[in-house]
Amino acid sequence: MMDRRSFVKNTALLGSSLLIGSEVFAGLISDEIINIAMIGCGDRGKGLLSVIKSMPAKYKIIAYCDLLDFRLKEAEKFVPADAKAIKDYRAILDDKTIDAVFIATPLSEHFKIANDAVLAGKHVYVEKTMTYHIEEALELRKLVRNHSKQVFQVGYQYRYSPLYFKVKEMIQSGYLGKVSQIDCRWDRNGNWRRTVSDPSLERKINWRMYKEYSGGLAAELLSHQIDFINWAFETQPDEIIGSGGIDIFKDGRETYDNVQAILRYKEKEMIGNFGATCGNAHDGYLFKIKGTKGSVSLLTNTGVFYPEENAKKELGIVDGVTGASKIAVNTDGGIPILNAPTIDGTNYALEEFYKSITTKKEPASNINTGTQAAICVAMCNEAIYSGNKQMWKKEYGQ
Repeated sequence: MMDRRSFVKNTALLGSSLLIGSEVFAGLISDEIINIAMIGCGDRGKGLLSVIKSMPAKYKIIAYCDLLDFRLKEAEKFVPADAKAIKDYRAILDDKTIDAVFIATPLSEHFKIANDAVLAGKHVYVEKTMTYHIEEALELRKLVRNHSKQVFQVGYQYRYSPLYFKVKEMIQSGYLGKVSQIDCRWDRNGNWRRTVSDPSLERKINWRMYKEYSGGLAAELLSHQIDFINWAFETQPDEIIGSGGIDIFKDGRETYDNVQAILRYKEKEMIGNFGATCGNAHDGYLFKIKGTKGSVSLLTNTGVFYPEENAKKELGIVDGVTGASKIAVNTDGGIPILNAPTIDGTNYALEEFYKSITTKKEPASNINTGTQAAICVAMCNEAIYSGNKQMWKKEYGQ
């Protein structure tokens, strides 16, 4: 078991390494440049392009694709002048100069495009959630496993964050004790609606509000935390119950603006509470993992460990001092997990994608973990919208 001194030492080392940004990834030195194309130039696609643009020694943007002209126009500032603007993604897959594609389209399109990209021989980075339906996830997993020379990565950045990696280490080492409860929220106070100048484009621009295209709050927000629990505890939920409704914005949307799901992990004897609302932003992002020796409270880039009073002596935490080592304790009794905030998780994920392609190693967020997370999200949505308990099935695998 990790003792308190090791914990402090390791977190300090991680904290200092973050000060040098991308140099955390020392050893990824390669002179290979990957030619890429972006499929989908909405907010997430442009966000990915902005990070890719900052990595010219690793990636070259050859083309970018979207059905909407104004999105292609918005993407121009993130791409080289000679990058090709394309409206049909199949033209990208036919381009032999393109090594890898990024897929940042509405969720409903992920499976079709990812499937075609794999068959076209491209490396693939697909944004979360990997697929809309369970059947799609299982079919795509089978396909990718038969194309093992290509890298397939799913956009769950927590699997590369030094902060979340440290929390996984704390969980696996038993530092938190026996974990029985997980509380997760991702709340906002806003209708999630984008301005639409042409009414005919309503469903294309506000796709997150319509079931035809979107997995709603569970897919767009809570899937990050769901995936992290799968990874950190090396498990998946056995059963899921849920509820929700359009409780705030009566504006014609179909996806719920207020949801709650309870995931039961029987093998781990653990309950996960995952909820989101568009009607209150006070908690914002909330992620708490509660064990018998202590709990962790996480934001996306910082985290605090709170030891239980009766476990402080065992963990070596007494008045903030053990031996010659001192530990910074917040006024609320919490201990910062890292010495400095992490950078945007997209940077870590794109470093990993590059590393996986150039070293021919599978990324941490891969077809197997992406399938697992997609199934969990689909089960959550089925529980939320139908009111029926969902059970993990043997054929889903692990």
